[in-house]
Amino acid sequence: MTAFITWYFILTLLGWLTFPLVHFLFPALKDRGYTLSRAAGLLIWGYVFWLLASLGVAQNDMGGILLALVLLGGLSAWAFVNRKSEIVNFFRTHRSLIITTEILFFIAFAFLAFVRSANPELTGTERPMELAFINAILRSPVFPPQDPWLSDYAISYYYFGYVMTAMLARVSGIYGSMAHNLMTSLVFALGAVGSYGILYNLLSKEQEPKTEDNDSNAETLRPSSSVYGFLALLAPLFLLLISNFGALLEIMHQGGLFWKKDFINGEYTSGFWKWMDMKELSQTPILPFHGPPLDRYLWWWRSSRVLQDYDMLNRPLEVIDEFPFFSFLLGDLHPHVLAIPFGLLAIAAALNLFLGGWRGEVKLPLGARLRISASGFLFMALLLGGLAFLNTWDILIAAALIVASYVLWRANEDGWRWERLEDALLFGLPLGILAILMYLPFYVGFSSQAGGVLPNFMYPTRGIHLWVMWGTLLIPILAYVIYLWRGEKLPSNWKLGFSLGLGFVLFLLIFSWLLGVAGSILEKDFVDGFLASQGMTAGQFFSATLLRRLSYIGGLITMLAVFIPSLAFLFAREEQSQLETEISEPLKVVNRKSEIQFVLLILILGAILIIVPDFVYLRDKFGYRINTVFKFYYQAWMLWSLVAAFAVSQLLQNLRGLANVAFRVVIGVVIFTGLLYPVFGLITKTNSFNPPYGFSLDDFDRIIRENPEEAAAITFLRAAPDGVIVEAIGDGYSAFARISAQTGMQTVLGWPGHEDQWRGSYAPQGTRRDDINRLYTTVRWEEAALIIEQYDIRYVYVGVLERASMNVNEEKFIAHLKPIFQQGSTVIYEVPVQE
Repeated sequence: MTAFITWYFILTLLGWLTFPLVHFLFPALKDRGYTLSRAAGLLIWGYVFWLLASLGVAQNDMGGILLALVLLGGLSAWAFVNRKSEIVNFFRTHRSLIITTEILFFIAFAFLAFVRSANPELTGTERPMELAFINAILRSPVFPPQDPWLSDYAISYYYFGYVMTAMLARVSGIYGSMAHNLMTSLVFALGAVGSYGILYNLLSKEQEPKTEDNDSNAETLRPSSSVYGFLALLAPLFLLLISNFGALLEIMHQGGLFWKKDFINGEYTSGFWKWMDMKELSQTPILPFHGPPLDRYLWWWRSSRVLQDYDMLNRPLEVIDEFPFFSFLLGDLHPHVLAIPFGLLAIAAALNLFLGGWRGEVKLPLGARLRISASGFLFMALLLGGLAFLNTWDILIAAALIVASYVLWRANEDGWRWERLEDALLFGLPLGILAILMYLPFYVGFSSQAGGVLPNFMYPTRGIHLWVMWGTLLIPILAYVIYLWRGEKLPSNWKLGFSLGLGFVLFLLIFSWLLGVAGSILEKDFVDGFLASQGMTAGQFFSATLLRRLSYIGGLITMLAVFIPSLAFLFAREEQSQLETEISEPLKVVNRKSEIQFVLLILILGAILIIVPDFVYLRDKFGYRINTVFKFYYQAWMLWSLVAAFAVSQLLQNLRGLANVAFRVVIGVVIFTGLLYPVFGLITKTNSFNPPYGFSLDDFDRIIRENPEEAAAITFLRAAPDGVIVEAIGDGYSAFARISAQTGMQTVLGWPGHEDQWRGSYAPQGTRRDDINRLYTTVRWEEAALIIEQYDIRYVYVGVLERASMNVNEEKFIAHLKPIFQQGSTVIYEVPVQE
């Protein structure tokens, strides 16, 4: 409880400290960045601290953290001095916004902290890895931080989020085992207020007086700020709580819906569930049929594996399609989760840019100029570079959104000319270069498993799977598209929408085909081996995969039903006279409200993220599109959840009569079914909020309870001088490497498969796994001593897992090393330090 309160006050004070600066940075937003001030403060504070420690200006300690905070405070003080009256006036006139934001942040933070305290375990999935990074950063004297699972190496991963976590852990005086759960809760809370702020700023445009273009008789105001302040709560609802239709299907399956009994053999069959083809749901449910609560083992996990891929021999391949509430229910603090608040910050920055908030001028070499202020340009570079450091994939969509917002803003002012392409290049290239330069120390030691782009011929997404995954967002989005459609009479723009939408799909199809042809020429052995694994010739493969794509066309048709109208509405043009056409006047967009244009933009980008993995995927260690779908879909959920929330708020306000009643009924059902997953997921995961050993945010309490000997050893090592520790080596997602994860000390080798993913090769590991196995099992001290010297080992750990996984010969350690810790069967031996 003390740590929770400490974190709450740290982040609240950080938000207030940073607000004068964000007030300066977000002039076009109604809330002036108040809802984003905590995330912006954490980003800037973390960046300054990391940079100072990486350059050797400061140490990775409390002094370095406080120095970075002082520098942030100095920037904010400068902003306050220059805008004191505006800031004071903001607090006077926006009390409702401020109170709502503070209440929302506290409730969201407390809610997820309570959830995590009911199941704080950090075992399984990626959580041990995340814990290892946090503790290793706490333990590292300098940056780049040491890799806890590969001694003598620094972390080769996008670890910025773990720097922020460790920074807050050090300030509050806690270890990673509690900081992990608190940071998960904090990300949830920052996501809540960040998404609320974006929708608030979009809806606040509705309050502005109507212009002569849309109402010549009045300057009537739209609904009051209290109304759109309330409607803005739809954003955190759709982003963080609303989930896919997985839980609804689980309830239907468990209740025996669409199952019928064959009275001849007594078995149950179902054409519907066979057609759905979703692994366990294709199997007969547990008898007797019954309603909630859901009781199938790990039922909640299945909702993050909705898509089902098969190779051409009909062998199933798992596809990851996580959504935010699944991540928070699971308790993972992976980069895609850590990046949520800062992805929202990027969306807000794009909105501020689109609304003209950074008007100014930046001079570039060769006389080129940008219509943007230097402060705005610098902040966006800081933000984009930070996203790459947080979760490298996110920079793609954030950069696309920011550049597109700039181009659309320029088009609204100056029409669609060829100069817009120049705008995109002149803005995007320098911005990308500066973003990389600002985080250059990270890239110097970074390696990746990514290896280009590969074509996706045989894994199109089925329409039913797409609807199960996206239906809760698609329904309000399609309703809003239909609503916009009813008010439009722009046939020329529909032609443009069809041209752009179908052209984009055709481009992806041709591009994937060209990649396949290039691969067959440049990597003939690889392609031949792949075709052999599918039992086909090239011709057979292409015809079979084309037939499969046509049979699964429902998913693509659904996406085009969103994509094409959105493009048509975004690029809606004014009708032009013959004279205007002859004198080549620039094409002007229709006087559409700016907030709708921006929503259409993020709707289109989200659709692109969903469509692209059906045609190409990024080459990595997995060998198919599992990771591309995972990363792209997660970013698309962030974008589409905001669109869905905006759509619902608009339709609730603007529909009348029977349409209004019908929509309220439909959206009520959608929200109800979308909340089935979090309700039943929480009941399952927390044992109905009745944890068998009480509530705690610290996973270390579990270790104390389950293995007091090991808990005592970990406590001892946390206070011991730094050094390389050796422990048993095993495969990933297991209990191996647990001592290095809990202490932050470097071990010779942790999870080999993960190190391979992080570095793109097993080469750095060399023979470590075999060497450590020999260290424990050999009877010869001379052989063991050589291994100890080779890896500069200081501590030899012998515990229950070491004894169970290997035939440990301990006599040589007893004879030649000093036991510095012993409790029960757990012993830690120290190698004498060479002077």
